[in-house]
Amino acid sequence: MKTLLLPFMVMTGLFTSHQAAGQEEIDWLTFEQLEDSLEIAPKKVFIDFYTDWCTYCKKMDKKVFTDPEVISTINSTYYAVKMDAESRDTVHFDGQALINRQATDNRPGIHEMALLLGSRNGKFTPPTLILLDEDFRVIDRRFAYLYSKELLKWITQ
Repeated sequence: MKTLLLPFMVMTGLFTSHQAAGQEEIDWLTFEQLEDSLEIAPKKVFIDFYTDWCTYCKKMDKKVFTDPEVISTINSTYYAVKMDAESRDTVHFDGQALINRQATDNRPGIHEMALLLGSRNGKFTPPTLILLDEDFRVIDRRFAYLYSKELLKWITQ
């Protein structure tokens, strides 16, 4: 009996300490998951469009999106979506199928979803951060690296 009780106590302790430490990452959703979530419980939306080659996108992943205060604020206030702007996947949202029409064998191109929501003067430049209201209307956009304090100020305004 003791051999069964000890592993149970260890696992319970690990689980409890993990919960006490708070959430360790942002709850990133896909656009399909977002649509389902918005139908169940409307909430503001935070979108991060990135590319694999974007140095500032990677820096935000390592420095900003790991900040406990950023994680807590985004998770409690927003549905968060993270999408590779050069993805070739079809995104089904709001009854539409959006694709990456610009992609070729030699060039990744920019996905229609990123162009639709994240273009500035007809161009897309990562990192692109977008805030949407509960009805999926754009509140504001940022087209640059934001430090944790800058991001927190922006998303809590």
